[in-house]
Amino acid sequence: MKVRNQKYLTAFGENLKQLIDQKKKTPEDVAALGNIETKQVYRVINGEHSATLSIIIAIATGLEVHPKKLFDFDID
Repeated sequence: MKVRNQKYLTAFGENLKQLIDQKKKTPEDVAALGNIETKQVYRVINGEHSATLSIIIAIATGLEVHPKKLFDFDID
């Protein structure tokens, strides 16, 4: 169970990093626009934190995307 969860956290973080790069933003920009702490964004990117719904919404707001875009990734 832990291995599967970690795979999803890692894939989610990698997708988030790609979206940040595509939008030409920094994690700091996303955090500021989403009104959350920068360290929360970094924890999600690094797969260290299982994001709550409120964090997902804040990150999506900071990226100016629909929250479902954050889940648009493939996993083995």
